[in-house]
Amino acid sequence: MKAEIIAVGTELLLGQIVNTNAQFLSQRLATLGIDVYFQTVVGDNAARLREAIRVASGRADLVLFTGGLGPTQDDLTKETLADLLGRKIDIHGPSMAKIEALFASRGMPMVESNRKQAFMLEGSEPLPNETGLAIGDALTVEHTHYMLLPGPPREMRPMFDGPGVQWLTPRLDVRRPIYSRLLRFAGIGESNLEAALLELIDGQSDPTIAPYAKEGEVALRISTKADDEAEALARIDRTVDAIKERVGEFIYAQDDIAIEEAVVRLLRNSMRTMAAAESLSGGLLAELTTSIPGSSSEFLGSVVVYTNAMKHKLLGIPMAQLEGAGAPGAVSESTAIMMAERIRDIAGSDFGVALTGVAGPSESEGKPVGLVYLAIAQSGHQTEVFTLHLEGGRESIRLRAVKAAFYRLWLALKG
Repeated sequence: MKAEIIAVGTELLLGQIVNTNAQFLSQRLATLGIDVYFQTVVGDNAARLREAIRVASGRADLVLFTGGLGPTQDDLTKETLADLLGRKIDIHGPSMAKIEALFASRGMPMVESNRKQAFMLEGSEPLPNETGLAIGDALTVEHTHYMLLPGPPREMRPMFDGPGVQWLTPRLDVRRPIYSRLLRFAGIGESNLEAALLELIDGQSDPTIAPYAKEGEVALRISTKADDEAEALARIDRTVDAIKERVGEFIYAQDDIAIEEAVVRLLRNSMRTMAAAESLSGGLLAELTTSIPGSSSEFLGSVVVYTNAMKHKLLGIPMAQLEGAGAPGAVSESTAIMMAERIRDIAGSDFGVALTGVAGPSESEGKPVGLVYLAIAQSGHQTEVFTLHLEGGRESIRLRAVKAAFYRLWLALKG
């Protein structure tokens, strides 16, 4: 079964918001065994939307819309589809009553345009909206299924997962759903990972191996269609074992978590703690760590020592180490080691992490952009220091340096 997603909204084309709806629906449809071959984004223009629907109807069995169901003049999805299919527009009584009751409870007059949120195409089935006002609807015309969903994710997601899936299930072939597993990698780039797995990727048929790259991390999704879960998992396990033989040391998780969460989990499980001293990263390591709920038990804190004066004042790094003729400088292995050891001692943590380097846009201390020193101080172990030569813009270098720090922490925690 082939599907196409049409996201409606000029704000998507302008880049004012990210199309997370298409990502969500693609993932959900995959679990139902429905293949998404196309994703289309079209602005709030009836003529262009009509053409997008015409094209989608000719190449997909299921066309899903997100957006354009609201009360304003540029919300045109239902009217445009109704005109193209030759259907009338009806009012869904329960939705209209809900809208009227809401305005009455607020003591406000209802603007006539709000009636649009209760519009339904003739012959369609309603998809109730439990978190908003705009009713969704679904219908089948000449063997093509159409589903209209609201744009706001907090309304769209529960509508699809509930009444949307209930409407789809008896109509579509879901006997062979897609099963998948995500492998998360750190410490290896996308090109190197692909080179190590080239034989597997070139020879893939079922399961399939698809790479996904982010700054400082790479993921592989292994997917297969099968009649039952046991059969699917057996196929996936064989492929995962083959991947592990080649690059297993870089796999930090087999679910969709970032490397920082994997580190926090290991710290928690081993009842250990960490603290950080950040120069070029400017607190980014602390930001990513504290975004994980409950991480305060494992992460004791971070100091941002951006200048030499702060490195000296807060960490006690001698000025002779940082400045002057013959001084190693702030961007050096020895300074990174001192920073990691001092923050560990100050915080009383099991691990001290330090990052110092040149993020750009220009060189510092005569040292090139992208040069980063990362140090890991661990109780009872010799402090390790790593030299990184990172590429990209300023923000990319900062993020990659922090991800590298988490990877080295993960390795230390794994022993």
